[in-house]
Amino acid sequence: MEPEFFMQEALKEARKAYKKLEVPVGAVIVKEGKIIARAHNEKETKANAIKHAEIIAIQRASKKLKTWRLLDCEMYVTLEPCSMCAGALIQARIKKVYIGAMDYKTGACGSVLNLLEDYTFNHKVERQTGIMQEECENILTDFFKELRKQKKNKK
Repeated sequence: MEPEFFMQEALKEARKAYKKLEVPVGAVIVKEGKIIARAHNEKETKANAIKHAEIIAIQRASKKLKTWRLLDCEMYVTLEPCSMCAGALIQARIKKVYIGAMDYKTGACGSVLNLLEDYTFNHKVERQTGIMQEECENILTDFFKELRKQKKNKK
């Protein structure tokens, strides 16, 4: 299947986060052409700083496969992973990550820094960027515009 199909699924997860007033980031993990895990941000809902979409998806995939080694798995994520999530991709042995929008404030897969390529870790995660970039950027832009509008109306 085309990367756009799986990124569309990640965007569905991002929309779930949006509805919960979470930063709209979604992720899916694919093995052998099938989605084995999906998740969206839950930091606000769970009051937990590590409840990023990528971390939750890795936890779910590991539970499903009964192993922490997610060899031959790929992740599709709507926003470039931060350093915590990039580290988790390496630790989980994800084969490849497909990224929608880049994060020029906290991204760690090519924008601010690149943990996937600039260091000699024991595992290399391949990456491909710009998958449905406009759609992934728009959901974030719309979310933060809406959030600012809500905050302004509360004053």
